[in-house]
Amino acid sequence: MKVAVLAGGTGGAALAAGIHTAIPGVDLTVVANTADDDEFWGLLVCPDIDAVIYRLAGVFNKHAGYGVNGDTFNVLEALAEIGEDTWFRIGDKDFGTHLMRAEVLRRGGTLTEATEQLCKRFRVTTRVLPITDDCVRTRFTTEAGELSFQEYFVRERLKPRLLGIDFAGMDSARRSPEVSAALQEADLVIIGPSNPLISIAPILHLTRDLLARERTTAVTPIVKGVALKGPTVEMMRALGPAPNPIEVARLYRDVAGTFVLDERDRELTGEIEELGYRTRVCDTVMRDGGVALALAVLGHV
Repeated sequence: MKVAVLAGGTGGAALAAGIHTAIPGVDLTVVANTADDDEFWGLLVCPDIDAVIYRLAGVFNKHAGYGVNGDTFNVLEALAEIGEDTWFRIGDKDFGTHLMRAEVLRRGGTLTEATEQLCKRFRVTTRVLPITDDCVRTRFTTEAGELSFQEYFVRERLKPRLLGIDFAGMDSARRSPEVSAALQEADLVIIGPSNPLISIAPILHLTRDLLARERTTAVTPIVKGVALKGPTVEMMRALGPAPNPIEVARLYRDVAGTFVLDERDRELTGEIEELGYRTRVCDTVMRDGGVALALAVLGHV
């Protein structure tokens, strides 16, 4: 069975790791968001791609929510000592990842090729694909002006009031041939429980025409009004859609035919089915590394 997961770096990445662990016979591809990528000290940093790889490799720092377990920060401390602004924290092992990626790109390789090389180095057998090899960047319009993804999330800690979201470069971006092939060949496409506005939206911008409702399943990122991870609820509230599974289901209704709802929101089943979905109800909170949710989504329980 061929499965493709559309993922950001939190919920979607965790679900992909759960599938990898629970059902090793599945031919799994993860299509990762790249709109929150940015450059620091001349290196391209790809937080969602790296989070997916690190989770699949079993080295993700779950406590910090980014980076590699047991990392040190000697390089960052050295940069601070010579006067660099180090609000974006990159560990030494993480720097190694970015240097490897930079070298592939310097030699004329694509981001897809660099990601493939990183998977090999981390002994990750699951295929991880960036949504595009082109430059697409999330831009937040806030009361403090326009901010990049990392400026808004990390430096400003989401404090300025959010007024809008745009994806610079999206109009000229194209999905990679590898992404097209993976989605066309997939028996099941899973929209992971990532932030629908900033993690999944960029992916859907470039893949919507390839997604068939009868073979696409969306997993809620919200349980009883609370996001599984990150500021999904706050961002939806700021920009208009009510922060609940019904509004998430509305966002995906043209591309997904099945919606996975948490058992604590069971009472919403009827309203979601009225949108044209089949529903599956289970525990979507991934306390076990995504294994139980993976089994439920793929119908193994």
